[in-house]
Amino acid sequence: MILRIRLPRGRPVERRLGKNRHVALALGAMFTPLALMAYVLGCWRLAADMGFASPFAITGLFSHWQIWMIAGVALQAAGAALNRYGQGSRFQIPRVLPSCPRPAKEPARPRKVGMP
Repeated sequence: MILRIRLPRGRPVERRLGKNRHVALALGAMFTPLALMAYVLGCWRLAADMGFASPFAITGLFSHWQIWMIAGVALQAAGAALNRYGQGSRFQIPRVLPSCPRPAKEPARPRKVGMP
């Protein structure tokens, strides 16, 4: 006995670039407040280390202020890239710290001008 289940047809697959720009804009809008929260937690932990604030509430790996600051930078960079993509530009990851330095350009050589 063969049982066939017939499902209704869904939307056809779109073959164009940038079809998820609205999702990128929504995620980019959420990453900015998340980055701010990470910065605040990092500043709280740093102030607790210096004795200016009450003890930090989180223990373990996330009890270090460096982790929170790095998370804030990463979330802010990801949000900027997603916002740029969502507004119609190419998806480009910001180059904050280039992995390999570019070679310096050679200085322009002065022209030799002949004396008459």
